Amino acid sequence: MMRALTPPVLLASLLCACCPVPPAPDIPAVQPTATAETRVFENPGGMWTPAQLAQHVETLEDLGLEIPAAALTDPTSFPLGAVIWLGGCSASFVSPEGLIITNHHCATGALQFNSTPEHNLLRDGYLAQTRKDEKSNGPTARVFVTQKFTDVTSTVRAGVATESQDKARHDLIEQRQKQLVADCEKGRSHLRCSVVSYFGGATYTLIEQLEIRDVRVVYAPAAGIGSFGGEIDNWRWPRHSGDYAFFRAYVGPDGAPADYHVDNVPYRPKHHLKVASTPLSKGDLVFVAGYPGRTTRLRTSREVGEAVDWYYPRVLQLCDDYIALLEKLAKQSDELDIKGQRLHRGLSNWRTNTKGMLDGLVKGGLKDQKAKLEADLKEWIASRPEHAAADQAIDNLAANYAKYRSQRDQDAAHREAAWMSSLLGAADVIVRMAEERPKADADRHPDYQQRNWKRIQQRQQHVQRNYHRTLDEAKLNLALARAARLAGDERPELLRLVVGDGKPSPAAIGKAVARLYDETELADAAKRIALIEEATTAELKKSNDPFIQLALKLRPILQAAEDRADAYEGSVIIERPKFIDALRASRGGVLAPDANSTLRITYGTVRGYSSQPEAPVYFPFTKLSEMVDKHTGVEPFNAPANLVEAAKKGPYGPYVHEEVGEVPVDFLSDLDITGGNSGSPTLNARGELVGLAFDGNYEAMASDWIFMPAITRSIHVDIRYVLWIMDRVDGADHLLTEMGLTPALP
Repeated sequence: MMRALTPPVLLASLLCACCPVPPAPDIPAVQPTATAETRVFENPGGMWTPAQLAQHVETLEDLGLEIPAAALTDPTSFPLGAVIWLGGCSASFVSPEGLIITNHHCATGALQFNSTPEHNLLRDGYLAQTRKDEKSNGPTARVFVTQKFTDVTSTVRAGVATESQDKARHDLIEQRQKQLVADCEKGRSHLRCSVVSYFGGATYTLIEQLEIRDVRVVYAPAAGIGSFGGEIDNWRWPRHSGDYAFFRAYVGPDGAPADYHVDNVPYRPKHHLKVASTPLSKGDLVFVAGYPGRTTRLRTSREVGEAVDWYYPRVLQLCDDYIALLEKLAKQSDELDIKGQRLHRGLSNWRTNTKGMLDGLVKGGLKDQKAKLEADLKEWIASRPEHAAADQAIDNLAANYAKYRSQRDQDAAHREAAWMSSLLGAADVIVRMAEERPKADADRHPDYQQRNWKRIQQRQQHVQRNYHRTLDEAKLNLALARAARLAGDERPELLRLVVGDGKPSPAAIGKAVARLYDETELADAAKRIALIEEATTAELKKSNDPFIQLALKLRPILQAAEDRADAYEGSVIIERPKFIDALRASRGGVLAPDANSTLRITYGTVRGYSSQPEAPVYFPFTKLSEMVDKHTGVEPFNAPANLVEAAKKGPYGPYVHEEVGEVPVDFLSDLDITGGNSGSPTLNARGELVGLAFDGNYEAMASDWIFMPAITRSIHVDIRYVLWIMDRVDGADHLLTEMGLTPALP
C-alpha cells in the first residue's frame, strides 16, 4: 500500500533530479495517433501543479482528453474541485451529500479508533445502514477542500538575498509566512491557510482550504478485501486488493465547519465525481489528481549519498525492531493487537518501500546515475555563463548539508523516542506550550500559534483512545535500547537523562522506564490537556512528574537541533533555486516541482510493464477468478466467505469487462504518484471515476528520486470491483443509489 506519508519525525532530506530513462525494448518510439488501440505514449513523469497543465494541453488532447483542458488548470472547477485532502491521504467527493471515497488503508486510523476486542472493525469492516450509524473518525480527522492559490513569492522573498545569516534568513521568511497566514484566516475561521514553497524556495504560494472537522466512517469492507494480500503482495504486481473505503463530511446546521455533534448535517460540495459510464481499457488515458506527500528529485548527489549510506539502513533496522515488538505484544491480548495495528501496518509498509528504494539506488545503479547526472549538469553549466552561480550552489548545498547532519544519530534518536512514547511526546508539547504561550502570537513557533491550540488538545484526546501503558512503555524501552547500541559519543543525551551515568543495560533501561510510567500522571488525557492549556514554565519546574522533568531537560537539546535545521533551510533558500533553475533550463524549461502535499495532477495511460528486460509484459488488469485462486483461507489471503462464494457463483451484471472476460479487480497505469496519493481518484478522459490509486510497483520504488518511464507504474483498484462488491456482496445498495447508480444484482 502506498501509505500517506513516511512518519515525519524521522524524515531526512534526500535527493534527486528527474531524468529520462530509455524505454523498455517492447515500446516503440512515440507516434501520436487518434485511437487508444494504436496510441503510444512514453510518460516523462511529473506531478504537475494545476497551473502547469496549460503546458500539456496538446499532449492531453492527443491522448484523447474529452473535457476542456483548461478545467485541469483550475483547482476550484470540475473535476479538481471534487478532489480533497485528508491530511495524509487523498480522496474525492462522490455524491452531493458529502460522501467521500478513499483507500481502505487510509481508513485504518478511523477503524482503529472505533474498534474494540468485541467489535473489531479493523478485521470485520463496517457498513452504516443509516446516517445515524456513521461513526466519527475521531477529533483529529479532517477534510481539506482547496479554494484558492495566490502567488506570494515577491512578498516572501523580498530582500532575503541580502540577509547574510542563514538562521536569520529562515526566521525572516517564517515571519512573513505567519503574517500571510494570519491575514488570510482573519475573520474566516472556516479556512485553513498555508504558505508553501516550490522549487526549493524559488516560489511561494498562499493556499486557502476549507477545513471540515467532522468526518465519519460510512463503509469499509473487511480486511480480507481491503488488505487482501497484505505485506506479501504489498508494492507488487499482480494485485487483487479491494483497497477502498467511504467517509462522509459533516458541517454544522448553518453549513459552516464544526466539531463533531449529533446535530451536524452532511456537507454539500460544489463538485462531486461521477462513476465512469464507459469501460476502461488498455491504452486509455487516465489521470490522477491528489496530494502527493514528498519526492526528492530536485536534490543533490550528496543528499542521496546519505540516504543510501545512513538513512535507509537506519529505517530498515527501526522497522524490523518495532515490527518484532508489536507482533510479540499482539499475542498477549486482542486489545494490544488492535492498539498496535495501525503502527504495525505503517511500519511494514515503510519497510518494504525503503527496501525497494535502497535496492533501486544501489543494485539498480541509480545512486551512480544521480552522480553522473550532476556531473553532466556541471559540464552543461560550465559553457553557460548565465548559470555560473549554479555550479557553486551545488557545492554549497553539499557543504551545508554535511554541517546540518553532523549530529544525525543523536537527533534521530531523540525524535524516535518522542514519536514512539505518547507520554514523552506529550510532555515535550506541554513544556513547549508553556514556553510559547507568553509570547505574542506572531512571535510563536508556527506549530504553537493560537490557530493550532485546539488541534494540539484534540491530538491528546485521540491519543488516549489508542493509549495502553504496556504498549507505550515497551516502545520507549526499545527506543532507548536502540540508542544504547550507538557508539558512546553518538548516544543521545536522552539515554543518560533516563538511565543515569551507569551502563545502559537492558535491565537498567527497563527499570528506569518503568519508574517513569509508575510515577507519572500524564496517562490521564484530562491532566495532559489541562497542562497544555494553563501550565507555566515556572510551575512545570516544580512538578514531580518524571516525564515533565525529563522534557524540561531535553528542551535545550531539541531546540539546538531545531536551530540547526532552521539554519540549513535558510541556506537552502539561497542555493537550491540556483541549482534548480539551471536544471530546468537544461531540461528544456519544463520541470515539475517536488511533491509537497499540495494539489497535483499526473497523467498517462493504462499500461503493463516488464519486470525484467527479457520478461513478458504484464497485462494491466487482474480479475476476480485470480483472487479466488489466490485465496487460501489463511492471512493475508483470507477473503470473506461471502465474497469467495459470490465470486464463484455470480451474478456479475454490468461490472464485467469484455477485455478481461470477467470483473476486473486492479489495474496498472504509467502514472507518476507517491505516498500521499493514496486514495486519489483515477479519472478517465471524461473526468469520470474509474478507480483509486493505492500503490506502486517494487521495481520502481526509487522513482521518488528518478522517474523511470519503462518500469514506473501505479496500481489502482478498479471501480467496477468496488461497485460489484457493494452491489453483490456487502449490500451497500443505498450508497450506490446515493452515487447516482442503480443496484443491478440481488
